Amino acid sequence: MAEYDPSNIFAKILRGELPAHKVYEDDRALAFMDIMPRVEGHVLVIPKVPVRNLLDCPPEELGYVTGVVQNVARAAVAAMDADGFTIQQFNEDAGGQVVFHLHFHILPRKTGVPLRPHSNQMEKPEVLASNAQRIREALDA
Repeated sequence: MAEYDPSNIFAKILRGELPAHKVYEDDRALAFMDIMPRVEGHVLVIPKVPVRNLLDCPPEELGYVTGVVQNVARAAVAAMDADGFTIQQFNEDAGGQVVFHLHFHILPRKTGVPLRPHSNQMEKPEVLASNAQRIREALDA
């Protein structure tokens, strides 16, 4: 497997070089809105350690970030009035990974509503900001 590339888009978001609609942040993890969401409320959760995929992540950081995934998923389901959720996590090209920094997709789901296909269509910033605010409020509740 290739090594971690610090020029990936998530590393740039972590360094503040690119903007993100943040949902949650602490010293070890960041959750933010996916700019090309497959459902309303699609959130990404990443560890702050520079790891390429699940196999690179130290167990203590992986455990921590999955706890954040659980908390953000609970809030996203509540905020989006979802019936359930899907968690996706991809590793390397063959596994479908596109950005090579470990990340988890949280997709709040409503019964009977299919996932939109992955595309390059970006959501309007005001929609992302509104959804991020809703999820932050649910985290605080």
